[in-house]
Amino acid sequence: MRAMVLDRPSASLREADLPEPEPGPGQLLVQVDACAVCRTDLHVADGELPNPKLPLVLGHQVVGTVVGEDRRVGIPWLGWTDGECRFCRSGRENLCDRARFTGYDSDGGYAEYTVVDERFCFPLPEGYSGLEAAPLLCAGLIGYRSLRLSGEGERLGLYGFGASAHIVAQVARHEGRRVFAFTRPGDEKGQAFARDLGAVWAGSSDEKPPEELDAAIIFAPVGALVPLALGALAKGGSVVCAGIHMTDIPAFPYELVWGERVLRSVANLTRRDGEEFLALAPQVPVRTVVEAFPLEQANEALDRVRRGQIRGSAVLEVARR
Repeated sequence: MRAMVLDRPSASLREADLPEPEPGPGQLLVQVDACAVCRTDLHVADGELPNPKLPLVLGHQVVGTVVGEDRRVGIPWLGWTDGECRFCRSGRENLCDRARFTGYDSDGGYAEYTVVDERFCFPLPEGYSGLEAAPLLCAGLIGYRSLRLSGEGERLGLYGFGASAHIVAQVARHEGRRVFAFTRPGDEKGQAFARDLGAVWAGSSDEKPPEELDAAIIFAPVGALVPLALGALAKGGSVVCAGIHMTDIPAFPYELVWGERVLRSVANLTRRDGEEFLALAPQVPVRTVVEAFPLEQANEALDRVRRGQIRGSAVLEVARR
């Protein structure tokens, strides 16, 4: 099968012809249709997340068809948990110490076939092509979990308006919230994109919004945004850091968190998150904006994501048309 393989951190992915994987007990063999490119893939490829399986097939926003069945499934980041630890037993399987992750501990979707634990994949809503559905599986799921943990405030700030934020903005507006979008300084196209999706204000990340925020979600992996977001919050507000990796957060004065402001992170996802969000998405309805790349152009797609040059989500079109 065709695949794009990471041999070592900071190396370009290598085109390879690999044996088709064989499913073990409780696993499904899935023929991949599409796989969205996530910033987490960049963190793995760039060596910012330690000890990945090597060599490795990246990709954890996978849409495909179960071989031998007429069943389409979505494969997310969370690939397995032990079901026995105190986190799993208390509804927090996303924090399982023994969890295994797709495209990190096991091969993912930058290939024509992959295997998945049948308990950790999702049926997908009707009305979405493979390209359109793929970003829902991490950009959407992590965005959804971040939104839920941010509280119910009306005025929501989104720092970094990329794959996750363009989905979360639609869900937030559906819930009656007002969205304030923050982009890299000078990114006028990104700001216009946010306004097109209903943001009431869009500006640079170093600007103050016209109103205090009730909550802010930081999608960009930039620690310096944390004190900026805290400084934009009303009392009692929350800042949620949605990424799996972030540069160091600079020191900031206590007054930025005083007034019962909250700073927290989001880690991974639960299967419940997936079930809830994938049921909600067609009700909104969430419309993903995608830029498609052939599988062989995975390195270009990763680089474009790294440079912030994708409007919405980059998606690898894996199946030959």
